[in-house]
Amino acid sequence: MTQAFQDHAPDQPALTDYDRQQTGRYFRLLDAAAEGADWREAVSLVFGIDAGIEPKRARLVYDSHLARARWLAGQGYRDVMIPGANTPGQ
Repeated sequence: MTQAFQDHAPDQPALTDYDRQQTGRYFRLLDAAAEGADWREAVSLVFGIDAGIEPKRARLVYDSHLARARWLAGQGYRDVMIPGANTPGQ
């Protein structure tokens, strides 16, 4: 069974439960982007969305989740190591 996902990935400055559930997808997107894979192929493989049928939704899902994956790789991982590290005021 495929794990459910939201069309919009979170954009909070702290790691969320959703992020924790989607880490596998985030890593797959980062790998696909690093390999220069076409975004349409990546969104099909990672989320099961056909960009030919749902182009706007496919692009939204891909862009928002790739942006979140990049945030997680760049600074969000700190919340895994030090809970609250990315929370403003901490």
